[in-house]
Amino acid sequence: MSASSLRVLSLIPPMTQLNTPYPSTAYLTGFLRSRGVAAFQEDLALALVLRLFSRQGLATLREHVHRIPMRQRSDCMMQFDISYDRYAATVDATIGFLQGRDATLSYRIAGRNYLPEGPRFASLDVYVDPDDPDGGDPLAWAFGALGTQDRARHLATLYLNDIADVLREAVDPRFEFVRYAESLALSQPSFEPLARALAAAPNWVDDTLDALTREAIDRHQPQLVLISVPFPGAVYAAFRIAQTIKRHWPDIKICLGGGYANTELRELAEPRVFDYFDYVTLDDGERPLLALMEHIEGKRGTSRLVRTFLRQDGAVRYVNMQEADVPFSEVGTPTWDGLPIDRYLSLLDMLNPMHRLWSDGRWNKLTIAHGCYWKKCSFCDVTLDYISRYETASAELLVDRIEAIIAETGQTGFHFVDEAAPPKMLKALAEELLRRKVSISWWGNIRFEKSFTPELALLLAESGCIAISGGLEVASDRLLKLMKKGVSVEQVARVTHGFAEAGVLVHAYLMYGFPTQTEQDTVDALEYVRQLFDNGCIQSGFFHRFACTVHSPVGQNPEEYGVKLVPLPPGDFAKNDVGFIDPTGTDHELMGKALNKALYNFMHGIGLDGDVRGWFDARVPKPKVPRHFIERALYQ
Repeated sequence: MSASSLRVLSLIPPMTQLNTPYPSTAYLTGFLRSRGVAAFQEDLALALVLRLFSRQGLATLREHVHRIPMRQRSDCMMQFDISYDRYAATVDATIGFLQGRDATLSYRIAGRNYLPEGPRFASLDVYVDPDDPDGGDPLAWAFGALGTQDRARHLATLYLNDIADVLREAVDPRFEFVRYAESLALSQPSFEPLARALAAAPNWVDDTLDALTREAIDRHQPQLVLISVPFPGAVYAAFRIAQTIKRHWPDIKICLGGGYANTELRELAEPRVFDYFDYVTLDDGERPLLALMEHIEGKRGTSRLVRTFLRQDGAVRYVNMQEADVPFSEVGTPTWDGLPIDRYLSLLDMLNPMHRLWSDGRWNKLTIAHGCYWKKCSFCDVTLDYISRYETASAELLVDRIEAIIAETGQTGFHFVDEAAPPKMLKALAEELLRRKVSISWWGNIRFEKSFTPELALLLAESGCIAISGGLEVASDRLLKLMKKGVSVEQVARVTHGFAEAGVLVHAYLMYGFPTQTEQDTVDALEYVRQLFDNGCIQSGFFHRFACTVHSPVGQNPEEYGVKLVPLPPGDFAKNDVGFIDPTGTDHELMGKALNKALYNFMHGIGLDGDVRGWFDARVPKPKVPRHFIERALYQ
């Protein structure tokens, strides 16, 4: 394909994350520039937060609070109004501190006399020194005597959350820093809720996003706009952005893509979506995008588009001319040019040293391999391209990309965002980094398989690995086998312990509510998790409720897992999660509250010696797991 004459703008819609750019636009922009295309990118998620959470933004927020009758104002609104002068005086400086531009402010923030403290600061009461429960500084136990920067960033994060609570109550109840208006798009069979929200009179947040969108279009004058939507929590804002562009620049073509489209819009038939977007593409964007650009320039007919939805004669049509995807080794190096990498906010919402990595620090996000080399887990979307098509690049090429990114950004921190980084590739990458004396800090997701020996863990640590995450899921050998995870609890213990001994932090993804999971299974799983924490195998974890998707083996063959699917309601919009009936009848809602409460405490070193039944509000069976199972697995 010859170089396109189109100007292309890729946008990150609110909300994705605030500490580092979501990587989709960086990949697309780098790829397009490698093909000679005039490509640009903007992060409207960050831009929106920076405009709302500013001195001028808070003045507008106060005006909205004052429009609410006094008797209807919540405690957080009252506190904000009373302390408004202090909020206005501190917000810009606090944002600058979280951006890393004013480190000395940490001393004032940490002193607890600078920031106004609203309801969110009540969470500090949990940080009580076990040896001094009746007095002293509640943060001293968490941060020690010298942790001024981290202490200040945690307090500043609570301060922003207080302001966000006011914004949510006074302006937009859907506002979140990550899952913004998520319910409007999460597996919604009907477009109607989203259509109603988009037809409603815009609020202050909508108006601010409208202004930012118009500024971005004026700056870049694109002919094609790509809006990448990774999660349901970015869909509403993506449609608002498209709405603004169509209103002011109806000739600009707009394409929707990203993880949300790839999973939830595969059966899209709702014509109204195309009042906002001209095209919706599926799976990896490079090949569909090349075809689409040729189409827009009149070089390719509609019938030769690749994995693309469009509207013709009032109906939605899906076109997919078979054409080979761009090989992973040829997608080019992502670029962050155009993204304000010095303005992202390093938040510290949880004090756990591993858990904080998701919101703390500006990480260059990079993929080692495309897809998953295992692709068997029964809860996963193994039938979709982002999992099923596994491709690698050489270690030499990956380190070339790493060096190019460091030269561009000046940042040596990398988050490898693979579904599961393959051990052979990680070993080769580590050896190449060491051979070329490239010094980086990196973390990423793996499978806890036996190939990750203690020796390999040491090599990865030497190459810069600071943390790894992986799926322990249900922490039950019976259920691990049922979900075709390919690991056992003992194996996970040994692998994670090897990483921990090498000085690498370990995070475990945990799951509850899997088909046929009983109360006994759940209690036993929590006991395994307690022992893993107690033996230093893992330092962080997160329990999420199992969701059956239409693209997973459970969703496609439910009878193999002992469940019956609930028929999906008719619809022509999103389709992903599907309900199911489990004859086991376990109250997973009740179980989940206990699991998350226990895990939160385990991550702070609390309750590791107790009986796990104490975390449950109802009577549950005694664990059948031997009290020292993990210890014996490690040292037998």
